[in-house]
Amino acid sequence: WFYPALVVLALPLLPILLLVFAAILTYPTLPTLETLTDYRPKMPLRVFSAEGTLIGEFGEERRELVRIENVPELMKKAILAAEDDRFYEHGGVDYIGVLRAAYSNFTSGGVKQGASTITMQVARNFFLSKEKTLTRKFNEMLLSFKIEHNLTKDEILQLYINHIYLGQRSYGFASAAQVYYAKTLNQLSLAEMAMLAGLPKAPAAFNPVVNPERAKVRQMYILRRMHDLRYIAKEELDLAQNTPIEIKQTSHHQTFAVNANYVAEMVRQEMYERFQEEAYTQGYSVHTTIRAQDQSVAYASLRKGVME
Repeated sequence: WFYPALVVLALPLLPILLLVFAAILTYPTLPTLETLTDYRPKMPLRVFSAEGTLIGEFGEERRELVRIENVPELMKKAILAAEDDRFYEHGGVDYIGVLRAAYSNFTSGGVKQGASTITMQVARNFFLSKEKTLTRKFNEMLLSFKIEHNLTKDEILQLYINHIYLGQRSYGFASAAQVYYAKTLNQLSLAEMAMLAGLPKAPAAFNPVVNPERAKVRQMYILRRMHDLRYIAKEELDLAQNTPIEIKQTSHHQTFAVNANYVAEMVRQEMYERFQEEAYTQGYSVHTTIRAQDQSVAYASLRKGVME
């Protein structure tokens, strides 16, 4: 009777043992983390006025790198509230979040809530496809453990903030701040930060340019989450909820502070002649002799003359 009883007792442990065995076999085959530790994303060609005002940008991906210490605290909290509020507590996989999502999905009768942590999103965005299979999810979890073992939490968050796609060809929150609001991260209001923090979940669905109503709903949810997590006070919540959002970009083109398209195009042609396709991916910055104030006056004067 001893051996049958032992088998019965061991049966519940069998799935766990199989997972451990699979992890031992799979872990050595995981990709190296050089892509993360030596992060070199595609950076667009950027053209500036003499004072440093951006007047043109060319490249498949709009991106502006920012160090984690230069990201406003409220921006970080908005991201954590939207994506992973236990980021600094878990080890890559949030088991409490998994149970919470499973309960929510069970009670709602469908998949309404996911359990991907920021680390898991970094693993997926850098190394894996987005196919919804158990194998991909298993590899994603193992990669998350590996990333957490080799990078600090701030390094992981910095990668996420710089690499995540946020719609309108913008990658990273610093780029999105410029694309949507023509501002730096430090110039954003709480309401604008919450709006941007809502984009990673579904950049097309919550895009404030093409779908302002759904973007507003998502923004309201994140602001309430920030209040529930005690990141912001009730007064800040009320003010942000009633702050109108003024998007600075249309769905067709990016708006710059100074209209100097012809100068920017001249620079693009010269840079392409010198560097070919690398001109659009290596992060070149070109500073022209154009003064922003002079250019604005000249543009307004020419436009007035043409209209007359």
